[in-house]
Amino acid sequence: VEQDVEEAVKWYRKAARQGYGKAEYNLGVMYEKGQGVLQDYEESVKWYRKAARKGVANAQSNLGVMYEQGKGVIQGYVSAYMWYNLGAINGSNNGSNNRDLVAKEMTPAQIEEALKKAKDCLKKGYRGCD
Repeated sequence: VEQDVEEAVKWYRKAARQGYGKAEYNLGVMYEKGQGVLQDYEESVKWYRKAARKGVANAQSNLGVMYEQGKGVIQGYVSAYMWYNLGAINGSNNGSNNRDLVAKEMTPAQIEEALKKAKDCLKKGYRGCD
């Protein structure tokens, strides 16, 4: 089984280097969970971010998790809400569920800021959205 996981990582890495968003997302998952590679949250965030910029909803939602929990990035509810919201817009049920949960920890001003950031991020095609 371990060899299969390592083989998967090898192929995800090859595809990710060629810019395939779903492979970038999968590589992010592998680094987040430490499957076939050493667990590395910063490396996970790097790959989630690449996939998120391509509009991969699950990568956007997972990036939200990383911001909410402060894994590989500085913890921040505004950024978490923004990425959850973008994931939700692109069809991630986890994004919409997590967005609604994190909102309970935020002030109305923080939610307003996160919504503005999400709108700006969409306008910029997901570039420079942190």
